[in-house]
Amino acid sequence: MTKEIATAFGRGLPISTKQSVEICNFIRYKTVEESKKLLEGVIKGKIAVPFKRYNKNVGHRKGKIASGRFPMKASEYILKLVKNAEANAKNLGLGTPLIISEAMANIGVRNWHPGRIRRIKTKRTHIKLAVKESKKKKESKK
Repeated sequence: MTKEIATAFGRGLPISTKQSVEICNFIRYKTVEESKKLLEGVIKGKIAVPFKRYNKNVGHRKGKIASGRFPMKASEYILKLVKNAEANAKNLGLGTPLIISEAMANIGVRNWHPGRIRRIKTKRTHIKLAVKESKKKKESKK
């Protein structure tokens, strides 16, 4: 029995949930290679992530996106998860054209920041990525 979907989980990552939701929406339904290039561009500050849901007081960017930012820290963690999911797919024996079929960010545990004076809760996020083989379109003979 072969599995068709390879998954990668990131639990309790110290990144913003709102930024993670926008990045997941940005890379969902793209190939693994394309999403790795996009995330590396975000880390370098070349490509902006479009903020469609959490876009209050977010400025406009060049190009076709209206509002966007460069969430570098969250992109680094999600890039590691994309590479992990790709390795899991290779271990399962899936084909090379892989598509990110599921990218989901949820709120994680909110721990208290250590200290005596300031009591601040930390940001934690759970992320799930699932990749599967892309289905090639069949050419119809006319």
